[in-house]
Amino acid sequence: MEYRIETDSMGEIRVPVGVYWGAQTQRSLENFKIGTEKIPVEVIRAFAILKKAVANANHRLGKLDAEKCGVIGQVCDEILAGKLDDQFPLAVWQTGSGTQSNMNVNEVVANRGNEIAGKKLLHPNDHVNMSQSSNDTFPTAMHIAAVLETKNQLLPAVERMIGELLRLEVENANIVKTGRTHLQDATPISFGQEISGWRNMLEKSKKMIAMSLVEVAELALGGTAVGTGLNAPEGFGEAAAEEVTKLTGESFITAENKFHALTAKDELVFAHGAIKSLAANLMKIANDVRWLSSGPRCGLGEIFIPENEPGSSIMPGKVNPTQCEAVTMVAVQVMANDTAIGLCASQGNFELNVYMPVCIENFLQSVRLLADGLDSFREHCVSGIVANEEKMAENLHRSLMLVTCLNPYIGYENAAKTAKKAHKENISLKESCVSLGFLTEEKFDEVFKPEEMI
Repeated sequence: MEYRIETDSMGEIRVPVGVYWGAQTQRSLENFKIGTEKIPVEVIRAFAILKKAVANANHRLGKLDAEKCGVIGQVCDEILAGKLDDQFPLAVWQTGSGTQSNMNVNEVVANRGNEIAGKKLLHPNDHVNMSQSSNDTFPTAMHIAAVLETKNQLLPAVERMIGELLRLEVENANIVKTGRTHLQDATPISFGQEISGWRNMLEKSKKMIAMSLVEVAELALGGTAVGTGLNAPEGFGEAAAEEVTKLTGESFITAENKFHALTAKDELVFAHGAIKSLAANLMKIANDVRWLSSGPRCGLGEIFIPENEPGSSIMPGKVNPTQCEAVTMVAVQVMANDTAIGLCASQGNFELNVYMPVCIENFLQSVRLLADGLDSFREHCVSGIVANEEKMAENLHRSLMLVTCLNPYIGYENAAKTAKKAHKENISLKESCVSLGFLTEEKFDEVFKPEEMI
């Protein structure tokens, strides 16, 4: 491999020929050979938005000339188009402020910009990083990425699943089955009503996630190193947020208190808490689906789900609820990520949080996994759910909790005796009730109508 010599404030270092990054990126690459996790591409895209917005803001405020502003914007557009993805090699496990990733972007923009300009036009610190610090840019990139990915990827996937469940709800509105509480038989419910509970869980999650993003839309830009705004011109934070809004089409504002914006990560904790609630709901829905489809002969067997692949290397013909298993594993990972994000946010020592790369890595992984998991679960499982009406009817009429409809006629105590006798002697509720003398056969038939109990 051929190398060129780059210099920074620490001296000279060899950098591979043909890459746009410079000395500080190379030092990080060599000093943090930890794991396989790289700074998420969503964060790099957010940095491109940020750097273009900042260049525009600095130009508006008379700090940066039109030529430099234009070239910075041009390189940022290339980053957003994915043309320079291989120029951002740094690990999540680096400095906790994300300084080296900020410099990675600065160096790539400067060196690629100079190549475009055909001259030494841009300096990574003096021009690309003008009016900024890594301490306010990295949290800003975190917030931009969190808002855009959640709105553009996760919430649409939730909405698609809601639509699928609504279809199933309507289709199964008139199918009556036994309800269950505590994993025990309960009073009847329609299958459509059961599905409506799943649907509304996702509607609630979607609403809570959307509400939480309002706080995440506050940006730290303008705080620079410690929140005082040193070396940033007056009005810079507001101008930068306006430019980010123009570039993304989403509403971003400058954080009211930059000291808070640099050291706290509570907005991401709050937003991820809402995302965790979605994971919890998906865990419940997927578990319901696999319980209801359990069998095919020795389980509940009340629904059929698509058979997508063989389920065993030794048991011929076995098929498993694999989509349910995948989405519940996703849910577990998201819940674990929530713990990591909360711990990261608790480490805001003095004027800066230094757990930012791992915080946003976990946040974006949750968004990515849930969006993909929702679509996979919907396409390969939920869309193919079919009620086993015969089995539902059989279970419904065998349920002892249908006795509840007799309470108004024979009282709770006598209804309990009826159910216990029927269970002990393995006879019907009708046989039990009549033999105990609580109702005549005619009266029992008159009041005992399971399909009307929903």
